[in-house]
Amino acid sequence: MAFLADALSRVKPSATIAVTSKARELKAAGRDIIGLGAGEPDFDTPENIREAAKRAIDAGHTRYTAVDGIPELKAAISAKFRRENGLDYKPSQITVGTGGKQTLFNALMATLNPGDEVIIPAPYWVSYPDMVLLCGGTPVPVVAGIETAFKITPAQLEAAITPKTKWFIFNSPSNPTGAGYTAEEVKGLTDVLMRHPHVWTMTDDMYEHLAYDPFRFATICEVEPGLYDRTLTCNGVSKAYAMTGWRIGYAAGPEALIKGMANIQSQSTSNPCSVSQWAAVEALNGPQDYISWSREKFRARRDLVVSMLNQTNGIECPTPEGAFYVYPSIRGLIGRKTPGGKVVDSDETFASELLEAEGVAVVFGAAFGVSPCFRISYATSDAQLEEACARIQRFCGALS
Repeated sequence: MAFLADALSRVKPSATIAVTSKARELKAAGRDIIGLGAGEPDFDTPENIREAAKRAIDAGHTRYTAVDGIPELKAAISAKFRRENGLDYKPSQITVGTGGKQTLFNALMATLNPGDEVIIPAPYWVSYPDMVLLCGGTPVPVVAGIETAFKITPAQLEAAITPKTKWFIFNSPSNPTGAGYTAEEVKGLTDVLMRHPHVWTMTDDMYEHLAYDPFRFATICEVEPGLYDRTLTCNGVSKAYAMTGWRIGYAAGPEALIKGMANIQSQSTSNPCSVSQWAAVEALNGPQDYISWSREKFRARRDLVVSMLNQTNGIECPTPEGAFYVYPSIRGLIGRKTPGGKVVDSDETFASELLEAEGVAVVFGAAFGVSPCFRISYATSDAQLEEACARIQRFCGALS
């Protein structure tokens, strides 16, 4: 009898973590590697947030807290939703987890039964389908290609809904594409959801503050208040405040769901890190000038990368509305050969050969559900990005 659970056979290790780990190994072995796989800001956490954490330690805030968040943080989250999204949530409607990933996982674990379906637009963040599988549900990818700027249409959403559909996961701006849905595009999707009252929506708004002019972010309940009672609005401090390692994510929704999620968390991790929670209070309540500063830095990097990739033989790279990723198509390179005779027959082969030949680590598109593409995170220095893109140009130019 097998010792490991059957559930493990249904999931794969995170491709983004695997690429980052491989890049680290090669760099440690002495290779000149530029890693473009990690989805985290390269800036330091703002000083006011770091100082708040130090004060929390000095004040003795180092013990267990309430399972799903201290009252001060829930109050700050409530104020954030009201201030930035026009949404009213009481503390009893808010949960805080150890990163956004745990918050999503808790919601799926608290709600999915065998046979329940979860609609996931593709390209998708690599963890969505595997989390659904681990929680006993069935992921239903809905593919949006480069022709629709990697955004699904209302007709596609309508066609994917069945009596078994329990959740629709909505991520805008998106990881891995950076694609952002306008308020009008969101309204098209919410009109569909309003016709199917058994379907709940989980919004992953982690890249809310990395939205580039003229694009304007809009979350589901902001566009359609009629969905308030069956929407879980998820967010966190990781991307907006360069706090990935602090591991604080949060969500707001109906009280019964939030209570169920708290029950799951009480039997898994218990409370998020106490010091990180106090740092998050400062992030949400304190000065917000870091957000606009970092957004402009990322916008300039986006423009640099998109320009260089679109000057590359065989690559087509749309300009994303947000986040810090680009998702170029390599349709024009499939079937070509490397100087060593290797046929580029997939985006996975492309990424592997690029790493071997030029020392540039990217994540292949099949991991995100749409091929042949690859993802670049441009959350690194201009110099590194320029050098990486030059290497990609050289690699593609050498294909025959």
